[in-house]
Amino acid sequence: MNTIKTLAFVGDSLKHLRSFPAAVRQDIGFQLYKVQRGQQPRDFKPMPSIGPGVQELRVWDECGTFRVVYTAQFQEYVFVLHSFQKKTMQTSQSDIDLAKRRYRQVKEQQHGKN
Repeated sequence: MNTIKTLAFVGDSLKHLRSFPAAVRQDIGFQLYKVQRGQQPRDFKPMPSIGPGVQELRVWDECGTFRVVYTAQFQEYVFVLHSFQKKTMQTSQSDIDLAKRRYRQVKEQQHGKN
């Protein structure tokens, strides 16, 4: 039996995701569902600068470029650390710093359970 990890949104990541265009939300939802099932999303890249096991899901649309930073390294959860519309070629330092803080929070919280 293939278990499905629970999707958990950290901070205001769900609020930001909900502000994305409908087609983008639908695509991201499908890609995150694949991650929950242990599969790889269509377009992602590792983000080791944020933390080990952190990935950035990438979606392009005529409305712009959208990103969801997540980690699936924990046994029961896929944590969405940050979601945002990318405005420049390089991810802004403030977006990276926010995802790093949230990653540390999640890590501390998960290690506290063991």
